[in-house]
Amino acid sequence: MISLRFLGRKGEQIARKSCLDSLPDAFRSCFSRAAVYEWIVVIVVGLMVRSDHLGATSIVRELALNLRHYETMLHFFRSAAWSLESLQLSWYKAVNRNAPIVRYLGCVLLVSDGMKKSKEARYMPGVKKLHQESENSSKGEYIFGHFFGAIGVLAGTAEKWFCLPLFLNLQDGVKTILGWDDSSEERQASHVVQVINQDFTAAGIFGRALLLLDRYYLSIPALQRLAEGNHTYASAVHIVTRAKMNVVAYEPPAAKKPGRGRPPKKGKMVKLAALFQTRAADFQTAKVTFYGKEETVSYLRVDLLWGQGLYQKLSFVLVRQDERLSIFVSTDLSLEPLQIHTAYGYRFKIECTFREMKQVIGAFGYRFWSSAMPKLSLYRRKGDPDPLEHVTDEQQRKRIRLTLQAIEGFVMCT
Repeated sequence: MISLRFLGRKGEQIARKSCLDSLPDAFRSCFSRAAVYEWIVVIVVGLMVRSDHLGATSIVRELALNLRHYETMLHFFRSAAWSLESLQLSWYKAVNRNAPIVRYLGCVLLVSDGMKKSKEARYMPGVKKLHQESENSSKGEYIFGHFFGAIGVLAGTAEKWFCLPLFLNLQDGVKTILGWDDSSEERQASHVVQVINQDFTAAGIFGRALLLLDRYYLSIPALQRLAEGNHTYASAVHIVTRAKMNVVAYEPPAAKKPGRGRPPKKGKMVKLAALFQTRAADFQTAKVTFYGKEETVSYLRVDLLWGQGLYQKLSFVLVRQDERLSIFVSTDLSLEPLQIHTAYGYRFKIECTFREMKQVIGAFGYRFWSSAMPKLSLYRRKGDPDPLEHVTDEQQRKRIRLTLQAIEGFVMCT
C-alpha cells in the first residue's frame, strides 16, 4: 500500500494546506480500497505542482517518487477499483456544495461543447480523422486526434464569471469499443444526444438549468431527447442556442377545414434571414451587454415551428448589431428576447476553459496506449470496415477498454 509519505515534504505540505483536507468526505466513497484512494491523492497533488505536461511522468518527477511507482500509477488509471461515473457524480455534488454557482433567472447556466485534441499515437483508442473547423491558417484542414464532449457550469462573482468544467469524455471514435459492453448503449448515441444526456445528469444535482449550446446542436435528435428528458426527470432543462442564417421555420397551422382529412401540422414556410428585410419596421432597439461590452442592438422575436416532421414551437430572436446579423433560439418560450440574447453571450466562457485546459493546465497530456489496439491507418476511407471489429479476444478487448478508461480518468483528475 502506498502512503502519503511518498509525496515528499513539498507534496505533503500542499496536501495538508489545500482543499485536499476535505477530499475524503466528497470522494472517499468512489474508491473501494484505501490504497486506491491514496493514489488519487498522490496524483491530484502531483498534477497541482508539476511544472510540465508530460502525463504521469511529470507527477513522478515533480514529487520525486520512486521510479517503480510509475508502473503502479499506470495501473491505477486502468484499475477496476474505481469508476468514472461515481467520480463524476461526487464531483457534481462537491461543486454544488462549495462553488459560487451563478443563477440566471432562477436557473443554473450549463454550457456544453465539443473539443478536438490532436493525437498522433497509432495504438491509442479513440483516435480518428477529424475535420478542423478553425479559421487559423496554421492548422491543417484535417487532424488525427480525440473528440471530447464537455459540460461545465458558470460560477464566480458578479465581477467575474467563469466556466467550471464538470465532465469530459470521448464521444466519437469509440462506438465499436463501447459496443463490446452491453451496459454502454447510452454512450453509443450521437454526440448531440450524449451532450443532452450529460446535462440532465447535471441538472439532477443542480436543479433547473438553462443549457447554452453552439448552433451545431440545433438538431431534431437533440430536441427529441430534450423533450423525453423533461418528461422523465424532475429537473427541467431548456436550450438557448444560435441558428444558421439559412434556417427555415413554419408558421402555426391554420384551422382545419370542414370535411375529411387529417389536420395540418404546419403552416407557411418562413425563411428567417428574409425577415431582416421584410419586417425591418417591427424591430425594437435596446442597449445590451454582450461579451463585456455595452452595445446598441435592434431585435425581433417570432415564435415559429421548427424541424421537419417535429414541428416544435421555438422562440427565434433576430438581432442586428451594426452590420452583424444573428438568429438566437430558445426552447423556453417564457424568456424575453433580450434575456435569450444575454444568456447566449455567456456560452463563450467554455472556450476560455478549453484554452486553459490545453495551454495552462495540460489536461490532455496523457500518453495511454495499448498493444492490443490495431495500428491506426492514416489512409482508411470512410466506408472501410473498422479494424477494431477484428479484435475478438476478450482479454484484448478488456485491455482496450481499460486504456480508454485511463484516458478519460486522467482528464477528469486534471
